[in-house]
Amino acid sequence: MVKQLIFSAVLLITLGVFGYTLSRLYGFFRLTRPFPVSNWGQRISLTLKVAIGQTKILRFPVIGFLHALVFWGFMVITLGSIEMVIDGITGLERSMSATGWFYDFVMASGDIMAYVIMLSIIVFLIRRLFMNINRFYGIEMQKKSKIDAIIALTIIFFLMVSLAGINLTYILKNPGEYEGIYPISAILSPYFNRNIYSINFLHELSWWSHILLIFAFANILPYSKHFHVFTSVPNVFLSRLEPLGHLPNMENVTKEVKLMMNPETAFAPAPIGENPPSRFGVKDVEDVTWKNYLDSLACTECGRCTSVCPANLTGKKLSPRKIFIDLRARMKAKGPGLIKDKSFDDGKSLIRDYISTEELWACTTCNACAMECPININHPTLILDMRRYLVMEESAIPASIATMLQNIQNNGAPWQYPADDRLKWAEGL
Repeated sequence: MVKQLIFSAVLLITLGVFGYTLSRLYGFFRLTRPFPVSNWGQRISLTLKVAIGQTKILRFPVIGFLHALVFWGFMVITLGSIEMVIDGITGLERSMSATGWFYDFVMASGDIMAYVIMLSIIVFLIRRLFMNINRFYGIEMQKKSKIDAIIALTIIFFLMVSLAGINLTYILKNPGEYEGIYPISAILSPYFNRNIYSINFLHELSWWSHILLIFAFANILPYSKHFHVFTSVPNVFLSRLEPLGHLPNMENVTKEVKLMMNPETAFAPAPIGENPPSRFGVKDVEDVTWKNYLDSLACTECGRCTSVCPANLTGKKLSPRKIFIDLRARMKAKGPGLIKDKSFDDGKSLIRDYISTEELWACTTCNACAMECPININHPTLILDMRRYLVMEESAIPASIATMLQNIQNNGAPWQYPADDRLKWAEGL
């Protein structure tokens, strides 16, 4: 009974802190613009393929496969964690064992994956600490990002150690009479001392260590780059479904053009009391869509987008990863002020103070970054919206682009020659 009371108290504290975090994030999401969601069937299919099947990450045969194993392992182990919560509240042991063969499958998979994940985490830590992987570095990758990654990997490692300890001591204290199947723990159990007092102590130590690490990790994740543990699958489900080369029109511009093209409304005065036109493009965090902000929270900072960006590879400042790290940082800085006062202005903006115009104009909209992203973040869409703001609100355009736009306006084409002169080059052929 004492164990149940302690567990219930810890669970309530965990849920309370997590609930506060979610309410804070919900407040930030409410500051953003709408993003329409439809085609549910297509989204489910995409999620099963990209998120559950890990098809994009598996393009990297070795490290991608290890990452996929960690993901699949966590899916199975989460079911065991649910059982631990039920056991902790009710005082039962192995409360889900009544599910029979399914329970055997989950326990066997979890036992195997605990050791697989441990080995994978060791590989990941070696890569982080001792190997010079180019995509782990960049102007946006501060020292705290590396520390954050190491802390998260270490917690995951000890989560698996404690899970292995739970399974091993459970077998040792119930020889031949335990629920479920534990392939690796059953092989290792003969090599351990069967002193019942030490086994019971180690079992309780492993059980409490595992569940407390889960509770702590759940509340650490939203404040770290590993928040993608929660957000990556929803982010894939909410992916932009249009082809990568599709550049969406701006609804407010389309509306204005239709009004201008309609003889009945072209010269009509604006209705009294009508709201002024919304901002064209994106200047700051309140101009992005909620999907843009979700992208920033889901970003794993893996750097695969930047590693294939042709602008970055040729020495330009643009790093697609930085765009979303900066968006996340900007919302963290300005969001609390906007929640208190919608007109809050700290004298800064996402453009220039966080992302330079040089970075934005370096993008070729080739979509290599969006193609490579394992969780389907679409970087060019946000970059394009920020460029639209520069062009349509500030007329801040590189000279070469300004000339092209002027030619389109005057000649109907990007070239400086009028339409009547376009075929002069062919005279005499």
